[in-house]
Amino acid sequence: MDLFGDLPDPADAHQKVSANSNGKEDGKGDAPPAKPATTAEKRKADSGSESTAEEPVKQKGRTDLGLFQLRSYLADRKGEREEMQDAHLQMDDFSKSLQNLHPSIGRVALYAVFDGHGGSRASRFASQYLHKILRDKFPKGDLVSVEKEIKKCLTDVFKKLDEDFLKEAAKQKPSWKDGTTAVVVLVLNNTLYIANLGDSKAVLCRHKAEEDKDLAVPLTADHNPSVYSERMRIQKAGGNVREGRVMGILEVSRSIGDGPYKNHGMSCLPDVKRCQLTSNDRYIMIACDGLWKSFTMDESIKFVNSVLQDKSIHATDRRSAEEVRFDTACSRLANTAVLRLSGDNVTVLIISIKPGK
Repeated sequence: MDLFGDLPDPADAHQKVSANSNGKEDGKGDAPPAKPATTAEKRKADSGSESTAEEPVKQKGRTDLGLFQLRSYLADRKGEREEMQDAHLQMDDFSKSLQNLHPSIGRVALYAVFDGHGGSRASRFASQYLHKILRDKFPKGDLVSVEKEIKKCLTDVFKKLDEDFLKEAAKQKPSWKDGTTAVVVLVLNNTLYIANLGDSKAVLCRHKAEEDKDLAVPLTADHNPSVYSERMRIQKAGGNVREGRVMGILEVSRSIGDGPYKNHGMSCLPDVKRCQLTSNDRYIMIACDGLWKSFTMDESIKFVNSVLQDKSIHATDRRSAEEVRFDTACSRLANTAVLRLSGDNVTVLIISIKPGK
């Protein structure tokens, strides 16, 4: 299983065969090589001209240049459900939690959305402990060393989180049967590392200069029991898929928790992908399936952009007009999903991307 599939550049998304991180063809789209091109080269490919923005910094001792500014905004709604089963992590500066960071690492940020099912305990547990486990397992050394280890680190974090929750669940009388999906976005300097389980999604809004439009670039792929590879794993483990659900009950094929189904092929192993930020990127959106039941990715990007372009939304004494607009976009998007009868909890987390100072 490929745990570190690089995302295709939107300009080349139509290509079906590429080199993966080992230099072998894997048929998963146009992915960067193991040693990716510089950001300047990526920006040139995206816009057709050389960008004047600075490159992401990877040299020792130079952490003050080239980092995009990130700021997160959140809206969550209980919707028609009796209980709020979503949870989240929102850490614009995760660096403060990490000790002895190498000078080549100028910024670490962490964002996550967890969509619980069967209760709220798994999602809350994940939001309380994932960042602590990541803190303890975070690789040591310079940026190059950390990048080599980060895929294994994130996978180990998910395994540990799942193990710890299942131990806690087993202690209860009766034992907890909760589970949760997860989308985690770790930002290391100007590189995104996205780890996901289940059907929550992350999407990047990237401006296509030559077409003068914004594209919705998927950062995750759903883990659905009806997908062939997922179904085969479940069946080999002794489980089955009925009506698109694991054992006729669970709609997702990977999760944290769901103890009764772990022996039926439910996996806690995330897909981990990497995406380099460019000067054409505007924001990242992470949301649970409560949003995606009402919006496609393209529709969500258009909706948010319409709010960001609304000049009637002004600055306040404490917040700039841009900050107010992003916050408003989050709230309106979540509200609209509920009004469209999503029938589920809705959590929307948006991370704005701005040029560094």
